[in-house]
Amino acid sequence: MRRNLLFFAVPLFLIILLHANPLRASQAVRDAYFSDLIITTSKTHLLLFGLVNNGINDEMLQGLHNGIPIQFTFLVELNKVEKNWPDLQLASMQFHHILTYDTLQENYRIETSEKKQKPESFQELSEAIKVMNEINGLLVVELSQLIPENSYQLRLKAMLYENILPMKLHHIIPFTSWWNVETDWHTVEFTY
Repeated sequence: MRRNLLFFAVPLFLIILLHANPLRASQAVRDAYFSDLIITTSKTHLLLFGLVNNGINDEMLQGLHNGIPIQFTFLVELNKVEKNWPDLQLASMQFHHILTYDTLQENYRIETSEKKQKPESFQELSEAIKVMNEINGLLVVELSQLIPENSYQLRLKAMLYENILPMKLHHIIPFTSWWNVETDWHTVEFTY
């Protein structure tokens, strides 16, 4: 019994390991980055605007048209910076952008968790990708929590693609996180 299990487990492991292509994913990691980051204020909140560039690759688009949604997970942290003292975390949040393709209606839908509104529909893929890559007026923190003339640091990261193996094998096989696509932490320092 044990020998039969080993006979099937080793080839299965090799097939899964060889099926994943780390070069393709690692190329996407080098290409994905943030641009046009703007931190500004409204009357009541600190707002964040920005773009993810090269966040969607051909493998993701192929999966999208086969019924697999594309999900971007954004992580945002706001810290108050003081010299010779540990940073104080004022805000930490996570939000998602989810792009799906409806094969019956032949349109793309985007759901953004930071905006509490209905999903937006688009006929053109280029328009949907533009909205998918945008951070548009994220409410980071209330201005009442910020002290004037102090230094702050906003950190931002996007996890764009996570390679998950079937039957939770990603918990058993090491190094599968190397194939995940994400941006580096992007840091913006400012004085309020």
